[in-house]
Amino acid sequence: QVHLVESGGGLVQAGGSLRLSCAVSGSTFSSSAMGWFRQAPGKEREFVAGRRRSGGMTVYADSVKGRFTFSEDNAQNTVYLQMNSLKPEDTAVYYCAAGGPPWDILIASRYDYWGQGTQVTVSS
Repeated sequence: QVHLVESGGGLVQAGGSLRLSCAVSGSTFSSSAMGWFRQAPGKEREFVAGRRRSGGMTVYADSVKGRFTFSEDNAQNTVYLQMNSLKPEDTAVYYCAAGGPPWDILIASRYDYWGQGTQVTVSS
């Protein structure tokens, strides 16, 4: 059984920073793709950042490049999303996902496991 538990969301002013954490239990952490997605009200869930395998190359959506950083702690089976220079358009529920195929990490439907989501609200 795989469980993902996110934390770190909250309310922040534009230009501020937040760090999201996702603790993963189960054997999928190192062998499968992991990603962060977000979903704003009335919009589809979109890819934010992720990596294909543990220690592998990270991939970012164009909208967050240079502002967000994906990282991981293999000893703790935890992935992080450091978010800097936040903008009001970053407001969304952020989800951690695991169990995706390494060759197709951008598509939400390809992931097997999801966290409960954490709200990020950026005020202007």
